[in-house]
Amino acid sequence: MSAQTLPSPTPAVAYYRVSTAKQGASGLGLEAQRAAVLAFVGARGLNLVAETTEVETGTRKRHRPELAAALAQTRRSGAVLLIAKLDRLARNVAFISALMESGVRFIAVDMPEVDNLTVHVMAAVAEREAQLISARTKAALEAARARGTVLGRPENLTHAAQLKGAAVQRETARLAERPLLGYVRLLRDGGHSLRSIARRLNTEGHTTRTGKSFTAVQVSTMLGRAV
Repeated sequence: MSAQTLPSPTPAVAYYRVSTAKQGASGLGLEAQRAAVLAFVGARGLNLVAETTEVETGTRKRHRPELAAALAQTRRSGAVLLIAKLDRLARNVAFISALMESGVRFIAVDMPEVDNLTVHVMAAVAEREAQLISARTKAALEAARARGTVLGRPENLTHAAQLKGAAVQRETARLAERPLLGYVRLLRDGGHSLRSIARRLNTEGHTTRTGKSFTAVQVSTMLGRAV
């Protein structure tokens, strides 16, 4: 059932996810997710009955107790599960498939009109992009080694090694930012200031590759790296 045809008032359960304990404690990314969900709830006339927040670490990405609780609450109350962004839920096709097979209605607030098939396809694309970024990063590191950069050793503290390491970091950052770059360029070409672009990205729940909120400086750096 799409968001357009949900009966009113429909109960809703919100699920938020941040990927590190530091983000969970500071609220980075979380406030933007909640703002997006609350705006959607208000616009659709839904009844928000529960909110859950998952704080993941590198060792807990497959264990999501808060999501399990949110799904259970959704089933009990006949609610719809709301998430701010599809990539906040998972970049794994099997995970999205399992969610859809659970029978729980869910809506990604940033794309409320899509159906389950479209969500599945988009998840597959996101997963593939993540795999490509990982492969490119490894290739960049291998290229650095081939040029003589010995990563992780004291020799890298020489000026020449630092320059090589910085080049690798710039390339890694550029590749990680590629999925968002087109959107940022579109906003910039449309006359938006760097500050307004950063504010919009944060409001929509986007974060930098390190999980932080965007600033005008970071938007400018992203655009400069892509030249």
